Amino acid sequence: MPTPTYLESFDIRQLLTDFPLDEGFAARHAVLSRDELFVRQDALFARCMQRAWQIPFYQRLWGNAGIEAGDIRGLADIGKLPVYGKNQIMQSVAANPPLGDFHGWRDGSVAGDVPLIFHTTSGTTGRPQPLVFSPRSREVQSILLARLYRWQGLRAGDVVHSVYGHGMINGGHYVREAVTHYTQGLFCSAGTGVETRSQQQVMLMRDFGASVIVGFADYIKKLAEVAREHGIEPGRDIPLRMICGHLGRESRDALSAAWGGVQMFDWYGVGDTGAIAGEGPDHDGMYLMEDAQYVEILHVDNGQPVVEGTEGDMVVTCLYKDDIYPIIRFNTHDVTRTLTTPSSLGLNLRRIEGFLGRSDNMVKIRGINVFPQALAPILEAHPAFAGEFICEALRDAAGRDALTVRIEAHCAADDPVVAAAFAALLRARLGVDCAVVLEARGALALLTGIETRQKPVRLIDRRFA
Repeated sequence: MPTPTYLESFDIRQLLTDFPLDEGFAARHAVLSRDELFVRQDALFARCMQRAWQIPFYQRLWGNAGIEAGDIRGLADIGKLPVYGKNQIMQSVAANPPLGDFHGWRDGSVAGDVPLIFHTTSGTTGRPQPLVFSPRSREVQSILLARLYRWQGLRAGDVVHSVYGHGMINGGHYVREAVTHYTQGLFCSAGTGVETRSQQQVMLMRDFGASVIVGFADYIKKLAEVAREHGIEPGRDIPLRMICGHLGRESRDALSAAWGGVQMFDWYGVGDTGAIAGEGPDHDGMYLMEDAQYVEILHVDNGQPVVEGTEGDMVVTCLYKDDIYPIIRFNTHDVTRTLTTPSSLGLNLRRIEGFLGRSDNMVKIRGINVFPQALAPILEAHPAFAGEFICEALRDAAGRDALTVRIEAHCAADDPVVAAAFAALLRARLGVDCAVVLEARGALALLTGIETRQKPVRLIDRRFA
């Protein structure tokens, strides 16, 4: 029997029934109880486990932990399974190049006998990781993201300007598919500053009348500055009304004001899993897409579940990935906390605060965890902050970890008063002393990669150099 083509390998009507958009999504989770949701999740989890046991990566991962198939009777037992992350995936690739053995593509099973969609991560934390998808899992990911975009207000006819990276990187392609397959927006795939120069991007936004911009907050804010430098006024010449992106710890108010006071919406996901959570129209945290994703928050140091409302690593199980690449207890190393207040929209879905930092980019100074990505809103409290910074982790003469924060500022690089003010801000908010070095505007661009990378670098670790 011939291998099915991409569109023949899934039933789109069934996918839209299983993972509804718009009112179907909100109505379902307004009436579905937490117990009923768990029953559905448990059934999907069983299918994922059955498939994962056929894949060498999981056989090895779980076998090394002493787990046998009968030990996991359902989702209630998920805590018995070890977590894994990018390191284990890259070990699989090194041992079985070029794609590793963490998936079951063309393994002789029906589930593996489908087309493969292949991309990579951006390589923000090291060598790019292979990302593989079946057509069905790819389309579910697109549906989940389109669901969030539509819920947040993306309308038919919107001109969507995307600054996500393309090339081998998954992000830009995945977002394009979500918008073009499941909305009626006009998608403009500008990409990063390398793919389309920043000056050209703002001119394209003006000429095509961009109404929505999607991407990472750092570069979106930079584009507003570039627009003004070239006589293009955001909000007037570019009629933007909404930013839907990865806002992280950047100041929402500052980013909104830079674009003329637009609506701001955050969402969260990683390359392997697709969209995990997103902000709703109530702007009250990010709603977890629990019909498709099972999310645990685990202690950064010991891997145990944390008390609700406490920070920890997001560990994700994709409940819809039961074919080529099951994802069961994938540690994103992105830190968040759950919100404990009820949903103002009346939805029986858990919510998270959002992205608070990366545990694998965390620096422990005098016993305090410091997340470099979380420094932006602290620095923005001082009017001299010019929008860019980078941290350097060092070992001092006594062998203790220390942090230097290099900050682009609207002042002389040797201004001791401004440097002391930034140091005092950091000390007050972080509880530790950081050295501060002031830099001229644009001086850090090569280090942060703000023009060239999908996500800028915020930490240079020199402790082990």
